[in-house]
Amino acid sequence: MKKFRLNFLFVMILLLTMIVAACNGGNEEGSGDTGDEGGGESPSQDLSLLTGGTGGTYYPLGGQIGNIISDNTEANITPQTSGASAENMETLRAGEAELAFSQTDIAAYALEGKEMFEGDSIDNIQAIASLYPETVQLVTTAESGIQSVDDLKGKTVSVGAPGSGAYINAMQILEIYGMSDKDIKAQNLSFDESTDGIQAGNIDAAFITAGTPTGAVEALSAQNDVVIVPIADDKIQELVEKYPYYAEDTVPSGTYKIESDVKTVAVKAMLVATKELDENLVYEMTKALYENTDQITHAKGEFMTPETALEGLGDMELHPGAAKYFEEIGVAN
Repeated sequence: MKKFRLNFLFVMILLLTMIVAACNGGNEEGSGDTGDEGGGESPSQDLSLLTGGTGGTYYPLGGQIGNIISDNTEANITPQTSGASAENMETLRAGEAELAFSQTDIAAYALEGKEMFEGDSIDNIQAIASLYPETVQLVTTAESGIQSVDDLKGKTVSVGAPGSGAYINAMQILEIYGMSDKDIKAQNLSFDESTDGIQAGNIDAAFITAGTPTGAVEALSAQNDVVIVPIADDKIQELVEKYPYYAEDTVPSGTYKIESDVKTVAVKAMLVATKELDENLVYEMTKALYENTDQITHAKGEFMTPETALEGLGDMELHPGAAKYFEEIGVAN
């Protein structure tokens, strides 16, 4: 009996020792995990970048910009197709995305409560940078016989998707020529729909505001003799004086197989962020973009330089993170 008690006591002491050891080991492991979490990298932040339709410039360029930022910062960028500038501003207002492409004029209208934002300004957006010229292209084919803006009277013309920058550009150019959408058979179509309509013979011409060459127009030029209708010099001057966000521009010969340069106008494409985005994160994103523009294979990448990043922004406020980067490299606002 005495021997049994001694054996039982030995077993209990052994079990108690094992339990204490296990508890101490668990505490040490837990302490190690806490230390790792405290000293590890911050988790990536998922952000949406609103672009435009697949036939324009925003979408393919947005994919490349998204990759650069995702590869070099803690932001994980997901580009999204959209109805472009005006729709993008409304989506940012609603808090359903954090970053967006826009024309500089449309972003300014949003901040000022003008044009399509009349009396309903958007106050939660700030500029990161302007990127490249967006050319206003009045596209048709040789078969249409349209050679000037005046020739659009009575024709079926796409003036851009509802709420798009192209729509505002079309209305302002028609205005300078003493016309309105009442003088044409206006159609509200995306870039792809516009060029498909020209190809099918359903529409005669289309206003397309995008960086050249534009994918949808290139596709049209593969099977048709594309014509870019010029804007007369006096009308360009009149347009710029009334709407200062425009600048004279040229579609170079060879683009879409055209034989000579065509004079037109352009606005600037820009990158916009919501005010709520962290300053340091926006700083890192801006820095990553401008230190890796050599990775952009899109034709518009050559226009994206720190020296031109603040052109065309007017009185728009820079996001503090972007301002910090440009101040650091000596680019004045």
